[in-house]
Order: sequence, then C-alpha cells, then structure tokens
Amino acid sequence: MRALVQPQFGNPSEVLSVQEVPTPEPGPGQALVRVLLSPIHNHDLWTVRGSYGFKPEMPARAGTELVGVVGALGEGTDGPEIGTRVAIGGAFGAWAEYVLAPAKALIPVPDEMSDEAASQLVSMPFSAIALLDFLELSEGDWFVQNAANGAVGRLLSQLARARGVHVLGLVRRAAGVDELREQGIDDVVATDEDGWQDRVREIVANAPIVAGVDSVGGAAAGDIVSLLAEDGVLVVFGAMASPTLEIGSGDVIFKQVVIKGFWGSKVFGAMSGDKRAGLMGELVSGIASGALTLPVEKVFALEDIADAARASGEPGRRGKILLRP
Repeated sequence: MRALVQPQFGNPSEVLSVQEVPTPEPGPGQALVRVLLSPIHNHDLWTVRGSYGFKPEMPARAGTELVGVVGALGEGTDGPEIGTRVAIGGAFGAWAEYVLAPAKALIPVPDEMSDEAASQLVSMPFSAIALLDFLELSEGDWFVQNAANGAVGRLLSQLARARGVHVLGLVRRAAGVDELREQGIDDVVATDEDGWQDRVREIVANAPIVAGVDSVGGAAAGDIVSLLAEDGVLVVFGAMASPTLEIGSGDVIFKQVVIKGFWGSKVFGAMSGDKRAGLMGELVSGIASGALTLPVEKVFALEDIADAARASGEPGRRGKILLRP
C-alpha cells in the first residue's frame, strides 16, 4: 500500500514522501480501515518536525485522524461490521491507504454526514468541546480566545453559543472579523487595529471575562491575561506563534490569575466513558443540525503533500486541508 513516510524530523514539505509499505494485518482487538480522507492538523505537522509531545521513531508514518471503511477485523474482535464507515482520531499513520486502529475506538458515521465532515469529527471538534467542558463555565459567562478564526476557535464559538456562554474572539487581522461574521460568529476583535481594547469593552460592557484560551503564545498570551477578571483562568491550548508566554507579572499577581495547560491526550485519557459519549453525542447532533460547521479549503492527493503542508499554513484559510489516498 501507499503511505507517507519521513526518514527524519524536519519540514513536512521536505521530509515526507509517498512510499510503498506492507499492508498491515489486524490482530486481536484491531481493525484494518481503508482511508477515505484524512485532515492535516497542526499537531500532525509539529510531530513531523519533532516539536510535539509525541516523537515517533524514524522512519515514521504521519497523520492521526481519518474517515474510512472497515476492511477487516482481527480474530475474535468485536467492532463495527466490515463495510461500516467510521471515524477515528489518534490513529497514527493515517496518511496512507490503510491504517490499523483499535476496534473499540472506531466511531460509526451517520449516513447523513459527509466524508469531509466525518474526517474532522474527532480531533478538532472533540478537542473543542472537551476544552469548553474543561473551562467549567456557566450560562451567561464570558470567556476570551485568540486564534478565533482557526478550526478550534470557530467550533468553540459555535459550541459555546449553544450552551448560552458568551465568547469574545481575538484575531490578528481585520479580515478575520469579516470571515467569522460570514459564518454567523460575532463579538470578534482584530488586535492589529489601534484601540482594539476599547472595542472589547464595548462588546462585554461591565461583564467580567472569567476565562481565556491562548492558542498563539508570545505577547498574544499577555493580551488575553490583560482582559481577564480577578481570579480568571488562562488555559494554554497551543503555541502557533511562539512556545514562550509573554505575560505581565502584575496581571498574574494582582488578579490572582491561574494558568493551566490543556493537552487532549491527557484530558481524554482521564475522561469517563459516559462523559466521552455525552460530549460526542452533542457534537454529532450539532453537526447534523448545521449548528456546527466543518468547512474544507481543499483536498490534496498524498503525492501532493508538499503543497498540502504549505496550504495548511496559509493565513486566511477558511477550512481544513484534507488528504485523499
């Protein structure tokens, strides 16, 4: 079968190439899944570069999420029937024609859900709803997030609205405000405009901003903390611009701000089965109703991984980049 393989850590546009590798055989508890579509996530590219928390041994495959069709089950394995369309996240090596996955982790996909949406069902949407749950907000609360026009940012806004939670979104350019407004997401401020803090005060009025989500790092993390109310919580979700947080010590000291990290692998692993099922049900219902949207920018073939990786990093992208084996 064909798969993307890297011989060493490095720039994804340079180190990944299509190679012929043996098609794996499923063992007990495993399923062999024929891949239909697989998205490119930031954490996938960070893994290829060697800058993520998970570092595979070289040479290595790549990609983690997919929608596909069950092709075979290991001996004595219970799972979705052969021929069932399924989604899964955390299936390392997803950028290939076939992938092995734990049968119990496969999520059958409703007929009414498109392949494009199903391919993104787990990592970003589930991270977003788990992150919203992690914030422990109540109806009527305000929280602020940067990278509001990213995949997780858009989903957080949509999920929060369904729960009656208010979201103040920060983006790094004025065009991002218009892009989100076209998707029905308001209360967004561009930080490249003078006096953007005044616009924030116009939006939230006197309501306290009780939590913040930073996906950018650097000075952007400090911008988030500067907006938090006393006893506010900053949750660090990503580091798109910098692995270092530039936060004023006065804001932390005098506001008694608490800073937490969010890593899906840790949070998901500690989550009960009932909680996981409830959150996933909320996601599927939201996608089916159209309340949650999972737009796609472009679909590339595996052979075009260099172009696909570059496209994933383009500013102004309005949807996910997907790979089709």
